[in-house]
Amino acid sequence: MVKHIILWKLKEEFSPEEKEKIKAGIKEGLEGLRGQIPGLLEIRVQTEGLDSSNMDLMLDSGFESEAALKAYAVHPAHVAVADGKVRPYTAVRSCLDFEA
Repeated sequence: MVKHIILWKLKEEFSPEEKEKIKAGIKEGLEGLRGQIPGLLEIRVQTEGLDSSNMDLMLDSGFESEAALKAYAVHPAHVAVADGKVRPYTAVRSCLDFEA
């Protein structure tokens, strides 16, 4: 399995209340991709970090192969969520992909 882990920091311009709504929208959008994209085996978004965290959200996803991960990146359903619910609200993105 290929794991795809993303950490995001939301833009500072948003209030705490706005950030909660944004995080919920990202979680709903990304987890809603389950069953829509070939090769996507698991997907989970963590929105509740401890006070010691320096990032706001984490995507933890798994794919059948590196080719499946590459296909996910350009899949129209994923691109729609990324462009509509993630990219407009995030300031920092860190990624780690690895074979598990």
